Amino acid sequence: MSDRTNQAYPLALANGYTRSDGESLVSEDELKRQKRMKLFMYIGIFIVFQIIVMTVFGLTVMKVKTPKVRLGEINVQSLNSVPATPSFDTSFTTQIRVKNTNWGPYKFDASTATFVYQGVAVGQVSIPKSKAGMRSTKKIISVSLNTDGMPSSSTLGSALNSGILTLTSQAKLTGKVELMLIMKKKKSAAMDCTIAFDLTTKTVKSLQCK
Repeated sequence: MSDRTNQAYPLALANGYTRSDGESLVSEDELKRQKRMKLFMYIGIFIVFQIIVMTVFGLTVMKVKTPKVRLGEINVQSLNSVPATPSFDTSFTTQIRVKNTNWGPYKFDASTATFVYQGVAVGQVSIPKSKAGMRSTKKIISVSLNTDGMPSSSTLGSALNSGILTLTSQAKLTGKVELMLIMKKKKSAAMDCTIAFDLTTKTVKSLQCK
C-alpha cells in the first residue's frame, strides 16, 4: 500500500504541493514577456535620449551664428589738423577683429574697411582673405587717413575748432562658416564703428562699435 502511494505522487514536493508542467510553461512565458518589456523599455529610453542629444546638438553646435567684425584698440602715431584750411591727417595702428563664435572656422574673402567723415571717405585699409578659426578671433593693421581727396567742408572746420574729430569706420565681410567638415553656410559680417579723436591730446577719446 505504501509503495502504491509513493508511485501515485512521484512529483510531490516536500511541502506537499505538486507543480504541473503547465504551470512551469506559464512561468517561463511570463519571464520571457517581462524580459521583452524591459528590452523595449531600454530601447525606448535610448531613442528618447538620442532625440534629446540631437536636439541640443542642433540648437547649439550646429546653429550658425553671424561672425562679428570690430575695431580693436587704436594707438595714434600722428594726428595733425589745420582748422583754417580745413584739413587733417592721421596715422594709427589698430586691429580689425573678426570674432567667430561658431563651432567651425569662418573663411572670408578679401574686403576693405573704409573710414568716413560726414559721408566722405578719408581713407581705406585692405582686409586680406583669411580664416577665423573655431570659436576664435582673427586679429588682423596700420591705417593712414587724410583729407587730400576731400572737398572743402565747413563742418570739418567747426569740428577741428571744437577739438574733437569724429569718424566712422565701415566694412563688410562675406564668407562661409564650415561645420563638422560637411556643412557650409554663407554668412556676412558687417562693421560700423564710431571713433572720436581728441585733437588736443592726440588720442582716441572714444570708440564704439555696433
